[in-house]
Amino acid sequence: MAIKKNTEIKVQVGLDENNIPEQMKWSAEDGGVKEQETKAMLLSFWDSDKQEALKMDLWVKDMPVDQMQLFFHQTLVSLSDTFLIATQDEKMTATMKDFCDYFAEKLELKNN
Repeated sequence: MAIKKNTEIKVQVGLDENNIPEQMKWSAEDGGVKEQETKAMLLSFWDSDKQEALKMDLWVKDMPVDQMQLFFHQTLVSLSDTFLIATQDEKMTATMKDFCDYFAEKLELKNN
């Protein structure tokens, strides 16, 4: 199958004098996103030759810990959803969701 179109996702990272992120923006113009400010990102790539994940985790230095906890929880929930779509493994997805609930409970992220 021939590639019909290319698209770009861009991440701009503003660094301080010690190369610590101070500001981040991302754009995905085909998705309607242009220079959206963000405080954190987790990006993973799969190297099929080496059979390993390559990752880039960045966050700005003024991101509050409580927001980082929420970000991780929401990312874990999202990964569970993606895992189900990619594998159709309902049993493992349920186990992953149980962990997400445990994670939220231990960090007191859910309001009862």
